[in-house]
Amino acid sequence: MGRLNAQDAAARAARTLPPGVEPGDFSEALARGLRVLQAFDDAHRRMTIADVARTVDLPRATVRRTVATLVHLGYLTQDGRMHELTPRVLRLATAYLTSNTGSAVLQPLCERLCAAVQESVSVAVLDGDEVVMIARAAPNQLINLGVGVGYRLPALHSALGRVLLAALDDDAFDAFLADAHPTAATLHTVTDKDALRRIVHQVRDDGFAYVDREAESGFQSVAVPLRRWDGVTVAALNVGAGTDRVDRATMLGPMLTALRDAVEDLRGQLL
Repeated sequence: MGRLNAQDAAARAARTLPPGVEPGDFSEALARGLRVLQAFDDAHRRMTIADVARTVDLPRATVRRTVATLVHLGYLTQDGRMHELTPRVLRLATAYLTSNTGSAVLQPLCERLCAAVQESVSVAVLDGDEVVMIARAAPNQLINLGVGVGYRLPALHSALGRVLLAALDDDAFDAFLADAHPTAATLHTVTDKDALRRIVHQVRDDGFAYVDREAESGFQSVAVPLRRWDGVTVAALNVGAGTDRVDRATMLGPMLTALRDAVEDLRGQLL
């Protein structure tokens, strides 16, 4: 098959553009490269060109060029037919964390609160239909190697996510919910959209969110918003604990109080 002419390429780009983005302001090549990098995860640590092509739903020839470029730049390594991420991808995350003025106070915040409550503490921001942790601390006996900075959770089914969704205006949240495809992760996961709307509205009224075994079996979490000096919510802070160690009353009592005290101490430090 010959190369697409400029008109065909523009038409194809227009079909895949994010809403509100003009074709001349969008680089398909860059978008493909990022999609390929994001294809590698816990379930896909090493992949062939064919594996990547299936995962990102792009032609194999396109993926081959993209992968070759990423190998040349040092973001992927090649061993025969297999490819995997290199530590260089951490530069992207490090750039975000070091350029974000809040990061300098958020990690110490997590560590102080963790020491006080002896449970895991995280800060997260909204990224699409998920939340991503940008700071985290856990007691030594509770450290989970699979959970750390960069870990993601579904926004609709996590306390962190519901706090951040509650900060959206009605139009933005309605649009988010319309595009959402709630999937049950446990027997307790709420997937009905009307019920989720009511829950998020209640979080907005209460000023906190509590989630019990919806995102993960045997795990509960309570979260509060982190606001800038002007009242805009920029992140969420939570305490998470196993249901076998901590009861609901403790989560909604001492744990929630500790979260609110921590947020009050942080007031004015987020830009």
